[in-house]
Amino acid sequence: MAEIVLGMWTTHGPILNTTPDEWMLRVINDKRIPHWFEGKQYSFEELVELRKHEDFTEQITLEERTLRHARCQEGVAVLAAAWKAVKPDVAVIMGNDQREVVLPSLQPMFTIYHGDTFWQKPLPEARAEKLPVGIKESEWAYRPEEDQVWPGLPALAERVLVKGQESGFDFAASSEWPEMGEGHHHIGTPHAFSWIIRRVMEDNPVPMLPVITNTFFPPNQPTAKRCFEMGELVGQCIKEWDNDLRVAVFGSGGMSHFTINENFDRDFMQALDDRDRDFLTSIPQNILMQGTSEMRNWVAAAGAVFDSGLKGSTVDYIPCYRSEAGTGTAQGFVVWQ
Repeated sequence: MAEIVLGMWTTHGPILNTTPDEWMLRVINDKRIPHWFEGKQYSFEELVELRKHEDFTEQITLEERTLRHARCQEGVAVLAAAWKAVKPDVAVIMGNDQREVVLPSLQPMFTIYHGDTFWQKPLPEARAEKLPVGIKESEWAYRPEEDQVWPGLPALAERVLVKGQESGFDFAASSEWPEMGEGHHHIGTPHAFSWIIRRVMEDNPVPMLPVITNTFFPPNQPTAKRCFEMGELVGQCIKEWDNDLRVAVFGSGGMSHFTINENFDRDFMQALDDRDRDFLTSIPQNILMQGTSEMRNWVAAAGAVFDSGLKGSTVDYIPCYRSEAGTGTAQGFVVWQ
């Protein structure tokens, strides 16, 4: 029977792939958009006033950003080393899409990729120019220098689709990434999955099952409870799979952003350590908003891994601030073996 031998939860965003100077390029966007914090929306100016008692002055200096950048790279290196040491045969990646292949015209809650292969290639310069400042600079971590075709995991995907039908999960199914057209900003594999391949697997992937959750976009974002249940279903499929394969499960995304909430992040990390299903399944919808919504992928991976015999702990947690409003992205890395 198949066995889960590795569980990883990791962030995947641009701060991991850009320099401390380049982090500040995103402040322009921070000042432009509304922000969710502790269940409510605020303007940038309102956040500055609301959080002035926290005084982020020392946390956004170049010196401090440089130190935290180094810790981030060390965290990624720990994940890559664990991946090499365990050497799983196949992987399941719980990730999300940010209008890369899933558009508002048809937006499933959960999508199972069941193709034999999936692909990634460099982004043409004309499309790269459409990317926001601070994002274009991070593309190297999501895209190979040459066209690549990566192995899918259709045998497990089909088991998940069948068990979903039997268990009340109405999964969408995808057998290939759509061609998005010349005017679109993206081609190929969504970044939540390609980052794992590029930076954790270091471009040496095993057959993979990508599971796409609509974390970001109303009106059909799944609840934390539903994400956990979906992960449980995937975990059951792995355990019932009559195949002598060693499986890795990833939760890709998070942590709190674009406004960092250290209290929430640390409570979440503790809930993972404690295998606290009640905490993970009761996180309110209005907390899982904007980039923090990607923590649904962590909840799903927990659902798959909690009943395994794996044990582990937090590798590191690094809140990477970039403004006096407390905006930025918190980075986190967890490994269970």
